[in-house]
Amino acid sequence: MRQEKSDEELKAWILYKLAKHGYFHGRHTDFENISKGFKPQHLGKSGHKRIGRLADELAREGFIIKKPTSYGLHVSLNSTKSQEMKEFIKRVLHIEL
Repeated sequence: MRQEKSDEELKAWILYKLAKHGYFHGRHTDFENISKGFKPQHLGKSGHKRIGRLADELAREGFIIKKPTSYGLHVSLNSTKSQEMKEFIKRVLHIEL
């Protein structure tokens, strides 16, 4: 049984986790919270650094919006890409949002 998740699977899980908690528009969370909840065996050798790298990729792709605050970097989901996000999550994880 394969333990380590692909980059595509992890990106979908990041988006699913943020969407499930409603981090759209003005609601945001600390960037560090993205990596919480992932099992080390799913992340491979680079561990939580891999989640940070994938979250940065999602930001470059326009799915995640970074919001610098006085108390650290926060992120939220780009609501204009919500339909594309839902389709991606459904295709990769087979989960309806």
